[in-house]
Amino acid sequence: MSQSLPETDRPYSREEFRRWYEAQPRGRYERVDGRIVAMGPERGAHLRVKGAVYTALGRAVTVAGVPCQALPDGATVEAGDSDYEPDAMVNCGAAMADDAVVAPNPVVVVEVLSPGTASTDTGAKLAGYFLVPSIAHYLIVHPTKRTVIHHRRSGAGIETRIVVSGTIALDPPGIVITIEEIYAAA
Repeated sequence: MSQSLPETDRPYSREEFRRWYEAQPRGRYERVDGRIVAMGPERGAHLRVKGAVYTALGRAVTVAGVPCQALPDGATVEAGDSDYEPDAMVNCGAAMADDAVVAPNPVVVVEVLSPGTASTDTGAKLAGYFLVPSIAHYLIVHPTKRTVIHHRRSGAGIETRIVVSGTIALDPPGIVITIEEIYAAA
């Protein structure tokens, strides 16, 4: 495969996608339902909120003393026929190996909405992330409106709540973050 954009008329296997992606000199990509999708540039509000979420998750993991690691964007979550790169996540148990690109046990995944990805973040990714048995929480964060949609796996399926202030309890793994932390720098 070349370093140009991939063929768009066919699905790519996970292995084909990884080989192609690693050959790219720059850019960010995900594989959604087997198709390679370019990720657009991020705006300032998106970057600030994404950083704040990662920082909040890291603080919460440290305070709770749970055997987990907060990870910024860049680590892959393999979900069915898709390979996603959430904006932040909490991986529990064994840490990612130094040369790994895939989170071995993601428990919390976070996407900050972007104009170009909002429909995927709220549709395909919502369904896809919960194909991963270890994922207990999926947070969809609006970059400018103090709003987090918290999808949580429960015995009855997936429960959803919209959080505009206060705490977001993420159990498992037993951590708590706040809306105020996420939007402090926004």
